[in-house]
Amino acid sequence: MEIDSLDAQVTHALRINGRAGYREIGAVLGVSDQMVARRYRRLRDEAGLRVVGLPNPIELGYETWVLRLRAAPDAALQIAGALARRPDTGWVSITSGGTEIACNVRVPASADREALLLQKLPRTPRLVAVSAHCLLHVYVGGAVGPDRRDDALSAEQIAALTPVRPVGSPAAAHLTDADAPLIEALSWDGRTSYTDLAATTGWPESTVRRRVQELFGLGSLYTDVEIEPEFFGFRAVVLLWLSVAPSRVAAVGAALSEHEEIVFAAATTGPTNLQVTAVCQDMPAFYRYVTDRLGSLDGVERIESAPVLKHVKQLGTVR
Repeated sequence: MEIDSLDAQVTHALRINGRAGYREIGAVLGVSDQMVARRYRRLRDEAGLRVVGLPNPIELGYETWVLRLRAAPDAALQIAGALARRPDTGWVSITSGGTEIACNVRVPASADREALLLQKLPRTPRLVAVSAHCLLHVYVGGAVGPDRRDDALSAEQIAALTPVRPVGSPAAAHLTDADAPLIEALSWDGRTSYTDLAATTGWPESTVRRRVQELFGLGSLYTDVEIEPEFFGFRAVVLLWLSVAPSRVAAVGAALSEHEEIVFAAATTGPTNLQVTAVCQDMPAFYRYVTDRLGSLDGVERIESAPVLKHVKQLGTVR
């Protein structure tokens, strides 16, 4: 599929406000709502674009853990598939020649860490090693900061599409057990209509509308866009684990958040202290990034890298 400038604009608009209507997006882009709808359906059907609605772990006070699992090559895909079907995981990826799996796990504050992180892992002798690293601070990625590869819209267009949180609004609304079917539906399709959400939850449509607007308006939920980066010319996705001098972690994290190659950067526990995801046009471009920019940051002492071979799950529900 050829991605043109309007496709890039629609994708960028959805990253900013995944539940914006076709008419709202069209007015900002200067095209008809029918044109936006056609482009959205084309991107969805041919490029795999999907808008997902997700709990915001930062606003809700959840912990996020990164798991690194080492498995036999013939078992990695099966283990990754089992992890992908869990509702609390994201970014389940196979790396390192098909022998390592990386994934994120969201852990609510009241949950049992051990049960979620270790007891629910697939039980197989083909899983040979596991390490878990808690995210301490996110510098960019997910609900934090813009994706700096998104440059299709002007600052004025971005401002017009950005949802405004009212001044003095209360803290994020807590999610309840009753919200579970709503969250499940939105994590499959963040643009699900209020009518369809009402059918899924069994609530009146007015109740669904009010609850969805509350959860998104207060930051309890946010939307993101799944799409394979290669459609935009980026064929090298690489996970990095950095060892940084403790006094320089914050400065290096802040610097990384300004690099257009970096889509995720966070301070973590463990033998390394920064986890990073880089997206480059190809591996030679990644080499230049590491040698010219990343390696020159003051405080970076060691870099471990693993190219992503396959995303088994990005953010939304896998069925």
